Amino acid sequence: MSVTKSSGSPQVATTVKLDLESAKKVQSQDPSPVNGSSSESSKKTKGITGFQTLVHLVKGNMGTGILGLPLAVKNAGILVVEAVNSTTISCHENETVVLTPTMDSRLYMLAFLPVLGLLVFIRNLRVLTIFSLLANISMLVSLVIIAQYIIQGIPDPSQLPLVASWKTYPLFFGTAIFSFESIGVVLPLENKMKDARRFPTILSLGMSIITTLYIAIGALGYLRFGDDIKASITLNLPNCWLYQSVKLLYVVGILCTYALQFYVPAEIIIPLAVSQVSKRWALPVDLSIRLAMVCLTCTLAILIPRLDLVLSLVGSVSSSALALIIPPLLEVTTYYGEGMSPMTIIKDALISILGFVGFVVGTYQALDELIKSGNSLPLSNSTMFIQ
Repeated sequence: MSVTKSSGSPQVATTVKLDLESAKKVQSQDPSPVNGSSSESSKKTKGITGFQTLVHLVKGNMGTGILGLPLAVKNAGILVVEAVNSTTISCHENETVVLTPTMDSRLYMLAFLPVLGLLVFIRNLRVLTIFSLLANISMLVSLVIIAQYIIQGIPDPSQLPLVASWKTYPLFFGTAIFSFESIGVVLPLENKMKDARRFPTILSLGMSIITTLYIAIGALGYLRFGDDIKASITLNLPNCWLYQSVKLLYVVGILCTYALQFYVPAEIIIPLAVSQVSKRWALPVDLSIRLAMVCLTCTLAILIPRLDLVLSLVGSVSSSALALIIPPLLEVTTYYGEGMSPMTIIKDALISILGFVGFVVGTYQALDELIKSGNSLPLSNSTMFIQ
């Protein structure tokens, strides 16, 4: 008995010790549900919040497109220039001025290239929230200044046509669809959210804000200036310090927006290129491609002077495909096997057809106008002297 007990005791101790060690090892390798949830929560903290998503969504839409909406309304009817470096102290329009040439506008465009190059090196959406918020504030202030000027002197709208010529509708389509610029960042924003279940509500809120602003600025701008409306409504404002500040605020807003709009094409193009090189060259290749893409867009801005036609062309080619043509086709392709109602299929087909017609006709009209315009617009700036 004693021999059995003494010989068995170390065995039992050894067995218990091994069991405890194995249990600790298993526990460390296979975390409990509590540890798993904490791991998931730590991953979720890396995403962007609902407020950050809303800021990016609003900023992604509110760009140069809104300034061209009064011209878009002109191209559809009411029913639903050379850059001038000339600032005066008074905002009255009765001064006599003399314009003298100063600097080529293309040099001004080129001056922004270093700033844009630095902005696109930011690759984190959380960091970009700061710039999007700054851009939203600057653009909101500028739109308030524009709105108060517009509503001060709206003439009798009965003199304006209710319906425009059918030939200008494609330009309206292209400019209007271009204005909703955030279509390309919608899915990336949803993917980066901590809680993606809140995204439909945020999307509805953001698009409601944007649509209200667009309708107000587009309709009121055309009612105020009529056929004299220019490619950007800022060109219709007086050349005094108050309304020149609108242009400066919008410059700040567009510069801050560029990095956000740049995020999606960079996320598509750069990983493909980086995967072809070793880890040592990954960062240089990444930064080089970003800089090359910025230089390409700057070159296009310098070569094409007609902002209104560029907005219409880009909207007809890319925005119509992203917003109207492809999504309905994807819905039919994805859910057709699960049984879709005929009304849903008809709805998707009509939206795609509308987008395709707008794409073809809008692209043709914009290209035709660009070819006709040629180099008719002067590119030199002028300084204004009051006499």
